[in-house]
Amino acid sequence: MSWIKEGELNLLERISANILKAGPMPKHVAFIMDGNRRFALKTNVDRQEGHTQGFNKLAETLRWCKHLNIPEVTVYAFSIENFKRTKDEVDGLMELAKQKFERLLEERENLEKHGVCIRVLGDLNMLPLDLQQLIAKAVLATKTHNKCFLNVCFAYTSRYEITNAVREMAWGVEEGLIKASDVSETLLSECLYSNNSPNPDLLIRTSGEVRLSDFLLWQTSHSCLVFQPVLWPEYSFWNLCEAILQYQLNHRSIQKARELHRENQAQLQLEADRAALAEHMHGNGKPADVLRRQEALQHYVSCREERVQDFLVALKRKRDSYFNDLCSGTIAS
Repeated sequence: MSWIKEGELNLLERISANILKAGPMPKHVAFIMDGNRRFALKTNVDRQEGHTQGFNKLAETLRWCKHLNIPEVTVYAFSIENFKRTKDEVDGLMELAKQKFERLLEERENLEKHGVCIRVLGDLNMLPLDLQQLIAKAVLATKTHNKCFLNVCFAYTSRYEITNAVREMAWGVEEGLIKASDVSETLLSECLYSNNSPNPDLLIRTSGEVRLSDFLLWQTSHSCLVFQPVLWPEYSFWNLCEAILQYQLNHRSIQKARELHRENQAQLQLEADRAALAEHMHGNGKPADVLRRQEALQHYVSCREERVQDFLVALKRKRDSYFNDLCSGTIAS
C-alpha cells in the first residue's frame, strides 16, 4: 500500500471533523502503534502480515490527520528493544521497511504534491546498510517539503536519544564550539533527533497498554496522553476523534503547564547566565554600578547565544553529511 492513501471522508466523518475543528486541534500527534502481533494472533495470520496491516493502517491514519488539519505525525515504528525479538521477526521487519521505503521513493511526485516531509529518528547505524541508504534517499528527497511532516522513529528509544544528545553537547565542548556552562535543558532539546519538530500535543498508544515504552519521554512531559484498548490494525477514524476530544477537554491545563515551564526555563537560564558571568569576572573585579553589570550580562548572553548557534549549525552539518555520505555510497559496510 502507498504511504499516502487518497480519498475523502464520508459525510458523517466530515461533519464530525468539522465539529472537532471548531475547537483547539493538536498540531502534532504521536502514535505508539501497538498490537500488530496480537492482531495477527486474533485473526490467525502470521506476524509479518500483522505488521503489514499495521503499516496499511498508518497510511489510512495519515489520511485522517490530513483531513483534520494535523500537519505533523510521529510514529514509533521500531524500538531498539525490538532487536531482541526472534531473528525471523526482526529480518521480516527489516525487509518490510526496505519494501516501504522503496515504495516511498517510487512515490516522490505524490509526496511532493502533498508536501510531505519524511524524517527518520534513531540510530541508523544499527540497521542494515542497504536500508540505511534507502532511508537516507527518502529523507533527502523530501527534506524541502513543508506542508506536513511524518517522523518515523526507527532503531529508537528515548533514553538512547537523550544519551546521544548529551554526547553531542560533549562533542561541542571538546571541539571548543561551546562552553560547559552553555549546556542547558534548552540546548539538550536542540540536540535531540526531534529538534526540528515542536513537542507533540497529543500522544496515543493503542492495544490497551498504559506505558510509554521509552518513547519521546523528554518531548511529552507536557502532552496529552491517551491510551486506547483497540489494536493498531483495527484503529478507526472514531478512535482518533475520541483521542482528539480528550486533548480538547484538557487543552487549557496543558497550555498552562507549558507556559509555566517556559517561564521556569527562562528564569533558570537567567540564573545560569548570571552565575557564569560572575565566575568569569572573578578576580577581574565586578563592574561598579548596576548599569555596567547589566551591560556585562547582556554581552555575555549575546556571546553565549552566538556560540550555541554556531554549535547547532556545526551539528546540523555533521548530521546532514551522514545522510549525504550514505546516498553517495561513501559509507560502506
